[in-house]
Amino acid sequence: MQNKYLKNLGYGFLSWLIPFLTSFLFYTREGKLTIDIFLFKSIMIVVGSTTAAFLLISYFRNIGADYLKEGIILGLAWFSINILLDLVVLVPMSGMSLGNYFAQIGLRYMVIPAMCITIGATLKNKK
Repeated sequence: MQNKYLKNLGYGFLSWLIPFLTSFLFYTREGKLTIDIFLFKSIMIVVGSTTAAFLLISYFRNIGADYLKEGIILGLAWFSINILLDLVVLVPMSGMSLGNYFAQIGLRYMVIPAMCITIGATLKNKK
């Protein structure tokens, strides 16, 4: 049982880390973006969503019951982890105000609980 919770936290961390590290491919060492901002944001959404999709497949592979409950817990946990890590790392690094952060990035993390809960509901309905 404890392994499931560690996996939840670990996968939540990976759902933040993989897009974060990928973003460095598009910045110079001086912190200047090398591509159009809108292309960058589109790439980050695709990378984040694809990462979450693969992590969800892996997570739910070993879940045998309570799919919807698991989806809700997972969605809230991953959402919280991503917001927290951004507030600790990304916001200070970028110098964004909290208002700008939530308008430009934070709100997009709502896709995480949406995906997790949708997968949980789908698996529940399939049973």
